[in-house]
Amino acid sequence: MALDKTTVARIAALARIKVPEADQEPLAEELSNILTWIEQLDEVPTDGVEPMASVANLRLPQRDDQVTDGDCRDRILANAPQQARGFFVVPKVVE
Repeated sequence: MALDKTTVARIAALARIKVPEADQEPLAEELSNILTWIEQLDEVPTDGVEPMASVANLRLPQRDDQVTDGDCRDRILANAPQQARGFFVVPKVVE
C-alpha cells in the first residue's frame, strides 16, 4: 500500500501531530514500507494456530490458599500503646 504526501498530512491532522511539510514525503515512504511489510505478514499461514498472549509458553505455579498464621489478635494488640475492645486506639486526626 503506497501512501502519498497528502495522505500523510491527513493522518497527521487526524492524530493531531504536527508534521512539517518537508518531512511528509520521507514519512510517506517509511509508512508505505511498513504497510507493505504488514501485507506480507498476511501471507503467513496461521490456520490452526491459537492466539497467545506471549511467545513463551509458561504457566505460573499456583498453590492452594492456606491460612498459616492467624488468630493472634491478642498478641498483636499486646504491642499497642493503647487498645479498646479489640482495636488499636489512635489519636483523632480529623476535626
